[in-house]
Amino acid sequence: MLSVALRTLHTRSTTFIGAFVALSLGVALLTVMGLALDSSFDAPDGKPERFAAAPVVVKGADTLRVSTPIGVRTQRLAHPRAVPTETVVKLKALGTVVQDRTFAVNAVDGPGKLVGHPWSIAAFAPYEITAGRAPKAADEVVVSGDWSKPGERVRTGHGAVRVVGTVADRGFENAVFYTDAQAARLSPVSVQSVVDADAAAVRRAVRGEGVQVLTGDARHRADSDPDRDREAITAMSALFGTAGGVSAFVSVFVVASTFAFTVAQRRREFGLLRTAGATPGQIRRMVFAEALLVGVLASAVGCLLGSYGAPLLAEWSVDAGLAPSWYTIGDGTWPYHMAFWTGLLVALCGVVAASWRAGRTSPTEALRDASVDSGVMTWGRLLSGMALLLTAAITLGMALSGDPGELLHRKSYVSRPMLLITAFAFLAPIVVRPSVRLVARLPARLPGAGGMLVCENAATGVRRTAAIAAPVLVTVALAGSLLGATATLNTAKATETRTQTTAAFVITAASGTGLDTATLTRLRSVPGAKVSATSSSAVHVMEDGVALIGSEARAADPGPLAATTRLPLAAGKVSGLDDGSIIVSEEWQRHTVGQRVQVWLDDGTRKTLRIAAVMTTGTGNNGAYVTPRNAPGAPVDRVDVALAAGADAGSVAADLRAAMRDSGGQLLTKAEWVRATYPETNRTTRLGLMLVLGIALLYTGISLVNTMVMATSDRVRDLAVLRLAGATRWQVLRLVGAEALMVVVVGALLGMLVAGLDLAGIWGALGLLSVWTPIELPWALIGTAVAACALLALVASVVPAWFALRRRAVESVGVRE
Repeated sequence: MLSVALRTLHTRSTTFIGAFVALSLGVALLTVMGLALDSSFDAPDGKPERFAAAPVVVKGADTLRVSTPIGVRTQRLAHPRAVPTETVVKLKALGTVVQDRTFAVNAVDGPGKLVGHPWSIAAFAPYEITAGRAPKAADEVVVSGDWSKPGERVRTGHGAVRVVGTVADRGFENAVFYTDAQAARLSPVSVQSVVDADAAAVRRAVRGEGVQVLTGDARHRADSDPDRDREAITAMSALFGTAGGVSAFVSVFVVASTFAFTVAQRRREFGLLRTAGATPGQIRRMVFAEALLVGVLASAVGCLLGSYGAPLLAEWSVDAGLAPSWYTIGDGTWPYHMAFWTGLLVALCGVVAASWRAGRTSPTEALRDASVDSGVMTWGRLLSGMALLLTAAITLGMALSGDPGELLHRKSYVSRPMLLITAFAFLAPIVVRPSVRLVARLPARLPGAGGMLVCENAATGVRRTAAIAAPVLVTVALAGSLLGATATLNTAKATETRTQTTAAFVITAASGTGLDTATLTRLRSVPGAKVSATSSSAVHVMEDGVALIGSEARAADPGPLAATTRLPLAAGKVSGLDDGSIIVSEEWQRHTVGQRVQVWLDDGTRKTLRIAAVMTTGTGNNGAYVTPRNAPGAPVDRVDVALAAGADAGSVAADLRAAMRDSGGQLLTKAEWVRATYPETNRTTRLGLMLVLGIALLYTGISLVNTMVMATSDRVRDLAVLRLAGATRWQVLRLVGAEALMVVVVGALLGMLVAGLDLAGIWGALGLLSVWTPIELPWALIGTAVAACALLALVASVVPAWFALRRRAVESVGVRE
């Protein structure tokens, strides 16, 4: 049987090219993803930036550590604790101490995000003067980069200053250096200090005081956002892991579909072998041998392609800002083994059902000459499809009745469509025929026989139609489900924002900064304005005694908050919020009004607070609310302004603009603010989804072209009969093209059905979470995908048919397999 398999591969090379290309690309992608993931496991520790020349850095606690029965749980604190004054006194006894202060600076016509520091800390980066001199007066500054020059005056939220010097841009921040005295006035709290002393002596002096002593590369922990590289690598790993999983799924789908169609085409060939004495087991072994040969060759080629593609992916990831600048591909070997054996397994798994069907071919199949498919829907296929549909329905019902929010997570809306796609693929023989007759209902009634022939050809050739429609189904279903889910969730979040905000105006601080006290005082004095100043913070809570969960929180005074915000309360009142209480959402484990819950504030302080009110879960954006006293160190980053009775909106807006002049903030109406803050899918997720859809479209193209070429070559005699019946060459080509386009439409409709069912589950989950929003579908992208599929199908069907019609019709009628 091995020699027969080899001859079959040689004579039917066109049949197996599509499976070979699809599998080799799948293995290449798995190799690339594996190498990318392997290279992220041994990520180097970050190098110090601001403190590269500092001897020792003493930093306040920036990590919350809580002991549990199963070990210590940790959470990163957004607002680290200050180095205690007593500790600074001890450090000064050991050597020179320079206290670092970091604060936001809002400058008119300056870069988007400026960071202020005392000048004495600049030497530890090190920064060196490139023009001008160091600051000596309170209104003098030195800036990094070339956005301002010595002698220029700059208006900031802290008052007008004069630039007296510049330093080279180091790439990690836009710095503004004040005198040490002025920096201490602008930022009284110091969260870290540089000590020129022996590190061992420093550690002994501060032991037990809850501070960190950083030396060597560990000084990187004192930089701004020291975990950005690790977070970027984690996000990138999730992206490539998802792409690899989808790639494996689609490659199995394509390979299985290709082999199934191949077996259906070769039933007369298998019948001849059975007539010649071949046993069912020999037929199955031959089909398995073919898959084994294709699998080994494709997997080897895929690994080779992956070795060249991985460095290109790493370079693209760095250029696109997804990965740190140091990211490169390592020399791991396990990704090659994983990809090769996975590819081989995919090939063999893809041929299991086809080999079983091939072995059941009877000798009488050699005598068949009709092209009508029969026995396509087997009991096994029917039961498998129904089982998958039932599984999808049961899991959806369990999620809706138990935890609807689970359906809104990326891992859920990425995996659920695959279950429905596979179910519809199994049930294709049932749904394809009525779908074809529905789509072709109008064309079939047009004058002439063309519409009727298109309809009947597609309806009788169920296997061919299902094989062509399947890849279109995958692409449209994935595009509609993935991008539709993210668009629907974004619309739901925007709806929540619009409903909850009752303010007439919203003032936002510049990115990464806060509004200063003087500006807030002026805003509160504006006649006719009810001002609610809020800060972004976080609280941490222990659930089940072992899980330390962080939750976003906003700090606000309850009176102004109630005047400018309509919280989606399920119980309690906003007015019940005070320094000893908290407002939580229903997703918290403890969420009964009056209950007391132990929390850790965002500076690590542990407190027990009473639950004053409970909000509905919504899309998961309803975090907690605390008072400003329970959000130490959190700057005011947003001010909501409601109008008092009888106040004129225009006059209030003018007064607000005057009050916030030079603060760097932005005044927006409610409608403008909702549009400006309309939630968008983050860049990493968006790129990941586009990568997944690109993979699906690539496989769709391969499968469409391969299946169309196979189907057209198998219909040479049918086309010749049409020619002998009086059809012209162009009429036959139009018939072939129309049939291909109709099958693409059928696949697109089935894909839309899958996407609709998936998005209906998300819509139901949002409704149970008290967020009613319309379903959003990416019509433009779906239309583009369907148009690309239609073009490929048209070319892949018409071109082979045109070559086939070049032969005389009488000669083609005599062609046998």
